[in-house]
Amino acid sequence: MIEFINWISQPWPWYVAGPIIGLMVPLHLILLNRTFGISSSFRHMCAAVVPNNFEFLKYNWKQESWNLVFVVGVLIGSFLASQFLASDAPIALSESAIARLKAFGLTDFTGQHPIELFSWAAMGNWQTILFVVGGGFLVGFGTRYAGGCTSGHAIMGLSHFQFPSFVAVLGFFTGGLIMSWVLLPLIFA
Repeated sequence: MIEFINWISQPWPWYVAGPIIGLMVPLHLILLNRTFGISSSFRHMCAAVVPNNFEFLKYNWKQESWNLVFVVGVLIGSFLASQFLASDAPIALSESAIARLKAFGLTDFTGQHPIELFSWAAMGNWQTILFVVGGGFLVGFGTRYAGGCTSGHAIMGLSHFQFPSFVAVLGFFTGGLIMSWVLLPLIFA
């Protein structure tokens, strides 16, 4: 069992993880006749739990209850991974990435994310509040505006040759590049 835990907790190479993710699309369609995505689950949860008269939430959410089961599985899997497969080893970063992060004043690379930004102690920092609250708002707004999340568009939408998904994925990558190369240097200046 220890060998299995050691094996599964290691990063998987792209040529293994990529095809596994890619095979989920046809399997989901062939076996379940459903499209794969996770961002719509928040709508399903609101329709199931919140009694209201919003037209947006008036639909048969029970047909999509499988999506809520999937989200519960993701939460349980995340909890189990954080409790039993967590590692204190820093993520593998290139020397140029480390140099760039140090130029921003980030020096602690012992965990999976910069402690100077993402920790309870950093919550008084305006940069952390901007990243957590502002970033969360932008991700939520962007997901609704684009009609889906990055995984839904990039994995499912592109595999169906959907032009809106192509535009959304271009927007995701463009936004990431602008954030990394334009906005981050301004925020950390």
